[in-house]
Amino acid sequence: MTALFEHSPWVEARADARPASGDRHADLMAVLHDATPDEQLALIRAHPELAGKAAIDRTLTDASAAEQASAGLDRLTQQEYDRFHALNAAYRERFDFPFIICVRLTDKAGILAAMEQRLGHGRDEEIATALAQIGEIVRLRLGDMA
Repeated sequence: MTALFEHSPWVEARADARPASGDRHADLMAVLHDATPDEQLALIRAHPELAGKAAIDRTLTDASAAEQASAGLDRLTQQEYDRFHALNAAYRERFDFPFIICVRLTDKAGILAAMEQRLGHGRDEEIATALAQIGEIVRLRLGDMA
Protein backbone atom coordinates (compact mmCIF):
# COMPACT_ATOMS: atom_id res chain seq x y z
CA MET A 1 0.00 0.00 0.00
CA THR A 2 1.22 3.47 -0.87
CA ALA A 3 2.01 5.72 2.05
CA LEU A 4 0.17 8.96 1.54
CA PHE A 5 2.55 10.98 3.71
CA GLU A 6 6.29 10.32 3.64
CA HIS A 7 7.31 8.46 6.81
CA SER A 8 4.47 10.16 8.71
CA PRO A 9 1.69 7.64 9.44
CA TRP A 10 0.42 9.86 12.25
CA VAL A 11 -1.49 12.06 9.79
CA GLU A 12 -3.63 9.16 8.55
CA ALA A 13 -4.01 7.77 12.08
CA ARG A 14 -5.34 11.09 13.38
CA ALA A 15 -7.71 11.44 10.44
CA ASP A 16 -8.99 7.92 11.10
CA ALA A 17 -9.68 8.86 14.74
CA ARG A 18 -11.93 11.76 13.71
CA PRO A 19 -15.42 11.65 12.24
CA ALA A 20 -15.08 11.36 8.47
CA SER A 21 -16.50 14.13 6.30
CA GLY A 22 -16.72 11.96 3.19
CA ASP A 23 -13.77 13.80 1.64
CA ARG A 24 -10.63 11.87 2.60
CA HIS A 25 -8.28 14.53 1.24
CA ALA A 26 -10.01 17.30 3.20
CA ASP A 27 -9.93 15.16 6.36
CA LEU A 28 -6.20 14.54 5.96
CA MET A 29 -5.44 18.18 5.25
CA ALA A 30 -7.45 19.25 8.31
CA VAL A 31 -5.18 17.05 10.43
CA LEU A 32 -2.14 18.56 8.77
CA HIS A 33 -3.33 22.11 9.37
CA ASP A 34 -4.29 21.32 12.99
CA ALA A 35 -0.83 19.86 13.67
CA THR A 36 1.67 21.82 15.73
CA PRO A 37 4.34 23.80 13.90
CA ASP A 38 6.92 21.23 15.08
CA GLU A 39 4.82 18.38 13.67
CA GLN A 40 4.40 20.21 10.38
CA LEU A 41 8.16 20.74 10.14
CA ALA A 42 8.81 17.08 10.97
CA LEU A 43 6.45 16.10 8.13
CA ILE A 44 8.20 18.45 5.70
CA ARG A 45 11.61 17.16 6.79
CA ALA A 46 10.48 13.55 6.25
CA HIS A 47 10.44 14.22 2.49
CA PRO A 48 13.51 13.38 0.41
CA GLU A 49 15.47 15.94 -1.53
CA LEU A 50 14.72 15.87 -5.24
CA ALA A 51 17.43 14.00 -7.16
CA GLY A 52 19.27 13.70 -3.85
CA LYS A 53 21.16 11.01 -1.98
CA ALA A 54 18.06 8.85 -1.42
CA ALA A 55 17.47 8.71 -5.17
CA ILE A 56 21.03 7.61 -5.80
CA ASP A 57 21.25 4.99 -3.06
CA ARG A 58 17.68 3.82 -3.81
CA THR A 59 16.22 4.45 -0.36
CA LEU A 60 13.26 6.48 -1.63
CA THR A 61 9.80 5.17 -0.88
CA ASP A 62 8.25 3.46 -3.91
CA ALA A 63 5.86 6.39 -4.35
CA SER A 64 8.64 8.99 -4.26
CA ALA A 65 10.81 7.00 -6.65
CA ALA A 66 7.95 6.73 -9.16
CA GLU A 67 7.06 10.41 -8.78
CA GLN A 68 10.65 11.58 -9.26
CA ALA A 69 10.99 9.29 -12.28
CA SER A 70 7.80 10.78 -13.78
CA ALA A 71 9.56 14.15 -13.90
CA GLY A 72 12.75 12.66 -15.33
CA LEU A 73 14.74 13.08 -12.14
CA ASP A 74 16.07 9.55 -12.47
CA ARG A 75 17.66 10.48 -15.81
CA LEU A 76 19.70 13.61 -15.12
CA THR A 77 22.85 14.64 -16.89
CA GLN A 78 25.82 15.38 -14.65
CA GLN A 79 25.22 19.11 -15.21
CA GLU A 80 21.56 18.79 -14.20
CA TYR A 81 22.44 16.68 -11.18
CA ASP A 82 25.03 19.28 -10.09
CA ARG A 83 22.44 22.06 -10.45
CA PHE A 84 19.88 20.13 -8.39
CA HIS A 85 22.52 19.39 -5.77
CA ALA A 86 23.55 23.07 -5.51
CA LEU A 87 19.94 24.29 -5.31
CA ASN A 88 19.01 21.62 -2.76
CA ALA A 89 21.97 22.69 -0.61
CA ALA A 90 21.12 26.40 -0.90
CA TYR A 91 17.46 25.72 -0.09
CA ARG A 92 18.26 23.54 2.92
CA GLU A 93 20.76 26.13 4.18
CA ARG A 94 18.16 28.89 3.90
CA PHE A 95 15.11 27.06 5.27
CA ASP A 96 16.45 24.01 7.19
CA PHE A 97 14.15 21.60 5.35
CA PRO A 98 14.05 20.07 1.86
CA PHE A 99 12.45 21.73 -1.15
CA ILE A 100 9.05 20.16 -1.80
CA ILE A 101 7.08 20.34 -5.01
CA CYS A 102 4.52 18.01 -6.54
CA VAL A 103 6.81 16.72 -9.27
CA ARG A 104 3.99 14.96 -11.10
CA LEU A 105 2.56 18.36 -12.01
CA THR A 106 5.75 19.72 -13.58
CA ASP A 107 9.03 18.72 -15.23
CA LYS A 108 12.76 19.17 -14.61
CA ALA A 109 12.83 22.72 -15.97
CA GLY A 110 9.76 23.72 -13.95
CA ILE A 111 11.22 22.22 -10.78
CA LEU A 112 14.53 24.02 -11.22
CA ALA A 113 12.77 27.33 -11.94
CA ALA A 114 10.59 26.90 -8.84
CA MET A 115 13.62 26.09 -6.69
CA GLU A 116 15.37 29.26 -7.82
CA GLN A 117 12.26 31.42 -7.40
CA ARG A 118 11.30 30.03 -4.00
CA LEU A 119 14.77 30.66 -2.58
CA GLY A 120 13.65 34.30 -2.45
CA HIS A 121 10.67 33.55 -0.19
CA GLY A 122 10.49 33.98 3.55
CA ARG A 123 10.52 30.90 5.78
CA ASP A 124 6.83 31.10 6.79
CA GLU A 125 5.81 31.39 3.14
CA GLU A 126 7.92 28.36 2.26
CA ILE A 127 6.44 26.29 5.08
CA ALA A 128 2.95 27.14 3.79
CA THR A 129 4.02 26.35 0.21
CA ALA A 130 5.58 23.04 1.24
CA LEU A 131 2.39 22.02 3.07
CA ALA A 132 0.29 22.97 0.04
CA GLN A 133 2.58 20.94 -2.22
CA ILE A 134 2.32 17.97 0.15
CA GLY A 135 -1.45 18.35 -0.17
CA GLU A 136 -1.15 18.05 -3.96
CA ILE A 137 1.11 15.00 -3.65
CA VAL A 138 -1.44 13.36 -1.33
CA ARG A 139 -4.33 14.26 -3.65
CA LEU A 140 -2.61 12.45 -6.53
CA ARG A 141 -1.66 9.47 -4.37
CA LEU A 142 -5.26 9.15 -3.22
CA GLY A 143 -6.35 9.20 -6.85
CA ASP A 144 -3.90 6.42 -7.63
CA MET A 145 -5.50 4.30 -4.90
CA ALA A 146 -9.05 4.85 -6.14
